[in-house]
Amino acid sequence: MPELTHQIAIWAIVALALAGVILRPFRLPEAVWAVAGAALVAVLGLLPLNEAARALGQSVDVCLFLAGMMLLAETARREGLFDWIAAAAVNRAGGSSARLFAMTWLVGVVVTVFLSNDATAVVLTPAVFAAARAAKTPAAPFLLACAFVANAASFVLPISNPANLVVFASRPPALAAWVVRFALPSALSILAAFAALRWLERGALGGGCASHIDQPRLSTGGRWALAGVGLAAGVLMTVSALGKPIGAPTFAVGAVTAAAVLLRARAAPWPLLRGMTWSILPLTAGLFVLVQALEGTGVIGVLASRLQAAMSTRGAGAVASGLAALVSNLANNLPVGLMASHTLAQAHAGPLVHDAVLIGVDLGPNLSVTGSLATILWLAAIRREGEAIGFWRFAKLGAVVMPASLIPTLAARLLLGG
Repeated sequence: MPELTHQIAIWAIVALALAGVILRPFRLPEAVWAVAGAALVAVLGLLPLNEAARALGQSVDVCLFLAGMMLLAETARREGLFDWIAAAAVNRAGGSSARLFAMTWLVGVVVTVFLSNDATAVVLTPAVFAAARAAKTPAAPFLLACAFVANAASFVLPISNPANLVVFASRPPALAAWVVRFALPSALSILAAFAALRWLERGALGGGCASHIDQPRLSTGGRWALAGVGLAAGVLMTVSALGKPIGAPTFAVGAVTAAAVLLRARAAPWPLLRGMTWSILPLTAGLFVLVQALEGTGVIGVLASRLQAAMSTRGAGAVASGLAALVSNLANNLPVGLMASHTLAQAHAGPLVHDAVLIGVDLGPNLSVTGSLATILWLAAIRREGEAIGFWRFAKLGAVVMPASLIPTLAARLLLGG
């Protein structure tokens, strides 16, 4: 096959696969399109099998991390932990929807920072839905808070977003250096995104909600699930500080927690396993293979040369960040982060440009509902609860929230220099 024809075939397959992930034709799951595209480039010989296998190997750590988080979330849901948290939140909100919204955001920041934005989507979203239902208030503003805070707070620490590890090729700066570089930008991102979404949802949050509901007793299994979540946070912090992969430790904590709860109750594992959103794993692996195929077309080299040429200008970081933010909504920020990592390495980009691109990869997905893996997980979580927030509704909000947080955050990081 001539080289140009070969490249065009890859671009066409990748474009169609990503369009399928975003638009979900025939209501088929996102994973179907990513896996079909990945299989097609391999079967047609457009991507050598050894390179496809290498891409799959690169996805293993992220997949293990997601599987561990899903095990924790499903165990917590089944043991009533979410209902217990929901009742506590409603009772502390004192009948104010606005106060409940602020509490949701604050808890979302904590979960995202110490457990990752994917955990906010998987673990927190069901608890927030339960809280809104218990408070007898529309759930949409609170669910939207889960989605937006998952990205807005996702670069406080290296573990706050798997995309951080992808962009830095699993070798992020030391924890102390990371905090110095991202503390102020992260604070601005969190506050600006909160202010923008709070203003957009002011009508829905203007009324009251239930001021008190009965606080259920947390079962022993629920306490074990809560301990598992706390253990996961501690393990992730430790592993991150040591610069080690986070997937296997997270999966181990999730598996041990689930097994302990099941053994104590003498329950079979099948209902718990059936409750997990397994399709997110082949979706992730498929996206890694598609990016590997794109790299073979030379597009990474072209981007790297353009970036290297732009680095002599003062606006290189801003341009690279804005491009990463926009492309993340077309191709999902995980594969874009992987492409960015290769591009930055080939361009020999400095820390400032590297950090600017990371901010774009993390905050850009707040523009669309399929911009990040976290929002795709969030979509699956709210669909499970019978809620539906469409692409266009999210995009209209994101068109305000994303730039409102990206611009001051990026400006802060560029002004810090270094």
